[in-house]
Amino acid sequence: MSAHAPEAGSEAASDAGSGAHPLAREQAHLTASRAALRAMREDVEALDIRDVTANWVNAIVLQAQIDDRIKALADLAHTPLFFGRLNYLHAPGAELAEGAEGEQFYIGRRHVHDADGDPMVIDWRAPVSQPFYRASKNDPQDIALRRRFGYTGGDLTAYEDEHLSDPAEAAAVSKLLQQEIERPRVGPMRDIVATIQPEQDEIVRSGLSGSVCVQGGPGTGKTAVGLHRVAYLLYAHRERLARTGTLVIGPNRSFLHYIEQVLPALGELEVKQATVEDLVTQGGLEVRGADAAATAVVKGDARMAQVLRRAVRSHVTPPAEPLMVVRGSRRWRVPAYELEEIVKELLDRDIRYGAARDALSQRIAHTVLVRMEQAGEAPDDRVQDAVARSAAVKAAVKTMWPAVDPAKLVLRLLSEPEFLAAHAEGVLSEEEQRLLLWPKPYRSVKSAKWSSADLVLIDEAADLVERTHSLGHVVLDEAQDLSPMQYRAVGRRCTTGSATVLGDLAQGTTPWATRSWDEALAHLGKPEAVLEELTAGFRVPREVIAYASRLLPSISPGLAPVSSVRETPGSLVVTPTPDLTASVLDACRAALAHEGSIGLIAADTRIPELAKALEAAGMAHLSPGEETTAQSRLTLVPASLAKGLEYDYVVLDEPAAIVSGEPDERTGLRRLYVCLTRAVSGLHVLHAAALPAALGPALP
Repeated sequence: MSAHAPEAGSEAASDAGSGAHPLAREQAHLTASRAALRAMREDVEALDIRDVTANWVNAIVLQAQIDDRIKALADLAHTPLFFGRLNYLHAPGAELAEGAEGEQFYIGRRHVHDADGDPMVIDWRAPVSQPFYRASKNDPQDIALRRRFGYTGGDLTAYEDEHLSDPAEAAAVSKLLQQEIERPRVGPMRDIVATIQPEQDEIVRSGLSGSVCVQGGPGTGKTAVGLHRVAYLLYAHRERLARTGTLVIGPNRSFLHYIEQVLPALGELEVKQATVEDLVTQGGLEVRGADAAATAVVKGDARMAQVLRRAVRSHVTPPAEPLMVVRGSRRWRVPAYELEEIVKELLDRDIRYGAARDALSQRIAHTVLVRMEQAGEAPDDRVQDAVARSAAVKAAVKTMWPAVDPAKLVLRLLSEPEFLAAHAEGVLSEEEQRLLLWPKPYRSVKSAKWSSADLVLIDEAADLVERTHSLGHVVLDEAQDLSPMQYRAVGRRCTTGSATVLGDLAQGTTPWATRSWDEALAHLGKPEAVLEELTAGFRVPREVIAYASRLLPSISPGLAPVSSVRETPGSLVVTPTPDLTASVLDACRAALAHEGSIGLIAADTRIPELAKALEAAGMAHLSPGEETTAQSRLTLVPASLAKGLEYDYVVLDEPAAIVSGEPDERTGLRRLYVCLTRAVSGLHVLHAAALPAALGPALP
């Protein structure tokens, strides 16, 4: 491998024959590519749609599509337009005949072509780009040269070559790749399109039809892999996903804000993002209450689905008397036993409650039509619809199969002991039923202080009544923290589509955290999903992840620790101190002397004191979700919101307080594991109390 800075003089074979320095030629290609992208954007901006739209509705839709295309063609000044180059030995797809001419492709975030339509930059998702991520010395994939580019800001300043088909050149670690991984982080999460590793690329490019579950420890890039998978699927199946939709689900708003710029940077603007709470908030209801941990565990248990199903179906009442339908001068009688047979058949078919209710009126009407035909009449479908809408049939349906309001149903279950007991018998214990009941029942749906778990129950009941709309693909991140009922809520959104599930069992910090991916995928409705494991860490330094991994035997026995590829001497410091707050402020000042973002992570109960101390010291700080800038780089992070975030340098305040802030020690140690693994370049742990015993002996 050969690396080249601006003053380097050696050239790749493909660059020979030109008087210009290779770096200068690459810089010229970047300039020309940016000009071509600008021309593509200007062409779209110049489109005149006045003569091609039939009406104002079409004009609005077409203009929105044009506006999105203009946004997708934006040239982000500090985002490299291309980051690599491939020189093929032969033209892709051509016979590998001796003397066949190879081709050269620049690999970037999106496709760029010149005025003649010839490609200047190839989209990283195109098949011809795949060897950039997969090719190696052992498997060159017909690549003569792989070139990586180094950038400072938006300027191309260096390049590095690998001659993959040259047996004389030994395999080596890419320094530019390492520098890109370690580049300081300021602002929201960025894409990893230039640094995708072969094992990550296999997951990214897996097909749309199958679901994938990715178990990945801290720093393995699972979140980025999930987002890039969405971008790849939109590239490979754009028309289908444009119809069915895609969705990224994250644990909280701070996390979603942190990742929200990744897909737009790749030119994908249409992917929606939400939390699980967003999904289940409907009908004007919102979270205004909270459950004790024991209650939340019961509400999140998959057995609640059976209780709700029983409660919904309990509204069906067998007919007590025959039905009389009047049509003109004639009366048509449907005996009670026939009505009962229809009701029983619909119950046995086990279709949605609302669909069965609609079908009931049609089945009754069909029975009346049979009577008419037997009497010599010749009714058609319009007559059947009229009978189904008649007052007598509607009244009978209302009596036998009344409408069910999901929120009112859950209100009754949580308010009325007898109603709950009738439908939880043999499913929930008496103690579990007691935990579910509100101490003081609310009088109405609007006055109730619903918890997040309550809204999930309402969502389940709503799906029992009417089918939930399914999307084409759903990405579920930090999945290990979901309850079985939350998994079911997400699964309803992709019953006819596929899912990418991302998480780390060791980072489960809820009382109902996932115990195994097989169990979780069953609740999601995707038991056939392929389980992939990422164990190579690219973000967290080796010293830091090794220290955090001391907790694994206590929090997730048997889970393989992450093996970091980054060795950064001095990246971990653990300091006992009698004056904790003052020492933490000093550590933050020291961290701010470095380049990049700083995260001060502490137990939630310590946040007010630390915020006050920072303000008194004149140290401006942000809250999680607020975007860091070159002028404001310090974020004060409650431990409960640290998951999924990353900072160049982390100052960790009082590990014992983080552990004791959770309902039990195991959950507390898992929360600590999360907090210990947020650093990209350095971690400074400060403590006045004794460190948790699970962390083992003090550092030498």
